Amino acid sequence: MQSENSSSAPTTPRLRHRRRSNEAIPDGSKANGGHLLVNDRNKYRSFLVRAYSTVWMIGGFALIVYMGHLYITAMVVVIQIFMARELFNLLRKAHEERDLPGFRMLNWHFFFTAMLFVYGRILSQRLVNTVTSDKFLYQFVSSLIKYHMVMCYFLYIAGFVWFILTLKKKLYKYQFGQFAWTHMILIVVFTQSSFTVANIFEGIFWFLLPALLIVINDIAAYIFGFFFGRTPLIKLSPKKTWEGFIGASVATIISAFVLANILGRFQWLTCPRKDLSTGWLNCDPGPLFKPESFRLPEWLPWKEITILPVQWHALCLGLFASIIAPFGGFFASGFKRAFKIKDFGDSIPGHGGITDRMDCQMVMAVFAYIYHQSFIVTQSLSVEMILEQILTNLTYEEQHALYMKLGQVLQERLFGNS
Repeated sequence: MQSENSSSAPTTPRLRHRRRSNEAIPDGSKANGGHLLVNDRNKYRSFLVRAYSTVWMIGGFALIVYMGHLYITAMVVVIQIFMARELFNLLRKAHEERDLPGFRMLNWHFFFTAMLFVYGRILSQRLVNTVTSDKFLYQFVSSLIKYHMVMCYFLYIAGFVWFILTLKKKLYKYQFGQFAWTHMILIVVFTQSSFTVANIFEGIFWFLLPALLIVINDIAAYIFGFFFGRTPLIKLSPKKTWEGFIGASVATIISAFVLANILGRFQWLTCPRKDLSTGWLNCDPGPLFKPESFRLPEWLPWKEITILPVQWHALCLGLFASIIAPFGGFFASGFKRAFKIKDFGDSIPGHGGITDRMDCQMVMAVFAYIYHQSFIVTQSLSVEMILEQILTNLTYEEQHALYMKLGQVLQERLFGNS
């Protein structure tokens, strides 16, 4: 009887529930006003978490900057490693990698090979300047620098051969996809980092000011959007508003002008570092960092104002940081939506992963370096560049012969003029 009732009961069709993503992706066909930060019910809780993390990050960043060039470079290296880890994990599939022991180590092999190549090229001359007083270390370092490119090439070839030997049937597509993804990560991560480290050794000022402008722009956009945001800016970032964008732009440009005046008065920040030591720097700051006085109209309460010439250049950096650099964040937002993820990681509470904080910094670092080389550096050749070529490409006997010849030429000119 029970079986008859159960058999006669109408059967309900089974509904298939589509697995939802862990990210709330806005509907592109609707206005995103409902997702604005000003309408978020949990905004005060997220604001406190984000503010707490921001204070810790700013405090740690200030301490590292105070410690000097080498420590800032070490911080950049740590950031790179975290970014690479987050990006490596983005396309990682545990099921496929179970059949590929050691495959993840191959990605890190390419990563550290690229790190050796990039930093070897940037810091080679400064390393030579550091060990010049010790003859054995000088010869050893000179040999390493001379064959640096060859060593990096064969390390890469070793990874290439390793990759070919690990290819497995039915996993070719995944392995070649990971190979291409690894090289894309190396391009993205090391392109910006190479410019960042170059900026550090040109003077901490050229690293610190652009980095601070991005931080100020990000915080100002969040605050203006938090309190005044009403008009959606772009669908890729549903919580971004025109009010936040415009308010942050004004705040960033003003901050650039003011910060350049403050930072430009410290030799520790403006002097370039020519070696890898940690000693105090003492140099001629150059005309960009020498104050110039301007008389103001009589109807103003101030009669005179002092401005550093570098402040006018800082306005260009501020303009780029407020208008163009945010598109690095929009690009990252579109990238995350393509992979249906909310953040690249969860390393920083309230902010996401390291990559989420570095998207605009990458764009800004490249611009700061290009701007510095195009509009700040006046000489195409310098004593340091010529000395680097002499020390790395000539033998000790050739260097001694050059020294004697140069002394002879200078002596002839001296007596010839007299």
